[in-house]
Amino acid sequence: MNKSINLLISGLLLLVVLPANGQPAGKVEKASTNMLCQGNYFTEQEGKAFLETQRKTYTAQADWKKRAELIREHILKGVGLEKFPRKCKLNAIIGEKRLFDGYQVQNVAFESLPGVYVTGSLYTPTVSKGKLPGIISSHGHWSKPGDVGRYRPDAQKRFAAFARMGAMVFAYDMVGYGQMEEFGWKHEHPEVLKLQLWNSIRCLDFILEMGADPEKIACTGASGGGTQTFLLAAVDQRVKVSVPVVMVSAHFFGGCVCESGMPIHKDIGYQTNNVEIAACAAPRPMLLVSDGGDWTKNNPVVEMSHLKYIYQLYGKADLVQNVHLPNDKHGYDLHKREAVYPFLAKYLGLDVTKAINPDGTAKEEMITIEDQKALYPFDEKHPFPASAIRTNDGVKWN
Repeated sequence: MNKSINLLISGLLLLVVLPANGQPAGKVEKASTNMLCQGNYFTEQEGKAFLETQRKTYTAQADWKKRAELIREHILKGVGLEKFPRKCKLNAIIGEKRLFDGYQVQNVAFESLPGVYVTGSLYTPTVSKGKLPGIISSHGHWSKPGDVGRYRPDAQKRFAAFARMGAMVFAYDMVGYGQMEEFGWKHEHPEVLKLQLWNSIRCLDFILEMGADPEKIACTGASGGGTQTFLLAAVDQRVKVSVPVVMVSAHFFGGCVCESGMPIHKDIGYQTNNVEIAACAAPRPMLLVSDGGDWTKNNPVVEMSHLKYIYQLYGKADLVQNVHLPNDKHGYDLHKREAVYPFLAKYLGLDVTKAINPDGTAKEEMITIEDQKALYPFDEKHPFPASAIRTNDGVKWN
């Protein structure tokens, strides 16, 4: 059976089992045993039509709130986190400070589950007063040697710039990236989405434990990191500001198992897409950054129209914004950072002059790009614990 016929049957099933509020009315036979929505699951036209149909089912704020709660439930159900595991102590391993121009860096590892370590680096301003706004930042699927994840120059620049602006920033590795890959962890694993989302939730725990202001917590990332950004903002209300970069699309559902390898978008009598998931952040401030070179090319018209509609149900249409760069390609490069710095400065109370020149260009020339291994938390002074789990299959969910 080809994809078009599958989509038609799925659409008919949705009409049969979904009442006007978009919630399941009862069980029916599956059209397919495959509930995964991967890659370009919809065509551009199908994605747009899906949003237009959905819009008619929530015409008031109360309608959308019910829909948003249903979406959150399906995300958590789809990854197997309907009931959270007991949160263990983080037992953070924090390295020595390295001082730079206006910011400092410490490498960090902590336990998200017993023996399961999240690795990253903590960037903070060298001079600060009181509680700092917090930003957690995930990364995308850049894995070429010398150009990996959070170690890429463009990533290090944004982390350092955020810290120079006055934020506490935790940049963390996706599952199976960086030093953990060297110990034996893999990114391509059937349950990587479950662990990655759980790790992101624990990153919020970590940055709050380190003293970040709970009323000023943001998350941002590009590509697969953009997926983590909107998933985390959807399921965890502690995220007050979100900036998913080059990822929110009506038709594209993510191409990696960490984005769409578990059934978070579809169930019997249920269908959503990443625009509705991103909208679960409403009415918290959100910036979409999009470009003309990938699946976000329609953001100014298709995706933003729907998000504005939902934010308007709260009377907060101005709190969702889009910066579209039609000549840019996929990434978190210079022009995208120049869009993000003022937005986060506005909603987190940061000093934008530390990252943006008067003419609107980025002020990043004083930032030091470190070698990848310099950002690893485990070394001779901080050895990898003997009790640590070395492969994905050793994870125990209590």
